[in-house]
Amino acid sequence: MSHVSQASVTTPDGEPAPLVPTTYGEVKGWFSAYDQVLFDWFLTRQNSGEGQPGDLLELGAFMGKSAIFLGRYLRPGEQFTVCDLFDSPATDDFNVAENRSSYPTLTRRGFETNYLAFHETLPTLIQAPTSVVADRVKPASCRFVHVDASHLYEHVVTDIASSRLLATPDAVVVFDDYRSEHCPGVAAAVWTAVVTGELHPVCVSASKLYATWGDPAPHQAALLAWLEERTDLWHGVDVIDGRPLVRIGDHGVVAPEPPQPLHPAPPAEPEPAPVPAPAAARRPGARWRKLAKDLLPPVVTRAIVARNRRRRG
Repeated sequence: MSHVSQASVTTPDGEPAPLVPTTYGEVKGWFSAYDQVLFDWFLTRQNSGEGQPGDLLELGAFMGKSAIFLGRYLRPGEQFTVCDLFDSPATDDFNVAENRSSYPTLTRRGFETNYLAFHETLPTLIQAPTSVVADRVKPASCRFVHVDASHLYEHVVTDIASSRLLATPDAVVVFDDYRSEHCPGVAAAVWTAVVTGELHPVCVSASKLYATWGDPAPHQAALLAWLEERTDLWHGVDVIDGRPLVRIGDHGVVAPEPPQPLHPAPPAEPEPAPVPAPAAARRPGARWRKLAKDLLPPVVTRAIVARNRRRRG
């Protein structure tokens, strides 16, 4: 069963509404600073000048961290589609087990609450296995595709095939977890597509492989020129089966300006100034006794002290 919509779902009675984030950092997810920098570079390059036409597509969304980031680069007239099971039942036992272990808090309401905290409208949401996306999105229509869905080999193979069908000739296609030790199915599927298929890597970070189904040379030439000017990213070029691959690492890079919430949290009230402790009260007459001791002759002072003692006694 699948559901396609741009309308948000409501929270059922009796269930607490998801918390609305007031900063991008409050949105749960895995999206490193230097992958944010690379996303920004590829998408800004696509949007610059005459611009590369096409829509945006994300397979696998979790709580919306990368989707919120991607939504900033959507231009008028373009579509942004996000496909995820969210809290729908998985289609097989292995997928059920994966969802329970990796995404126990994933719900569509959580995604929508997070996304709408930063954007006025939702993307087109396909609540279904990513295997249906090729039938729901126009072929050769997407300029940027982010694949971060199931980690199971058979599912990733299908996602790779879908990305090829839906991508424009020069589109950037990004695969998450291409080398993670807990996701060997992703590595097997992605590198098989590189070695035996027509998927051409452009560059790799520690978490993501950036590729294209078209000619990687223009992307790599522009990327290398940009990297030469950066001291906060290191890079090198390897050759795999006769094809260059740019490796990129973090040398203290700072993430781009994060997406800003539509309704930021009010500024915190300043801390009240500490109230000074009241001075210890002196006993009545203590000041005058000290003054008398300093100014009167000793004989007079002794007489006054003796008289006061007699009165107290």
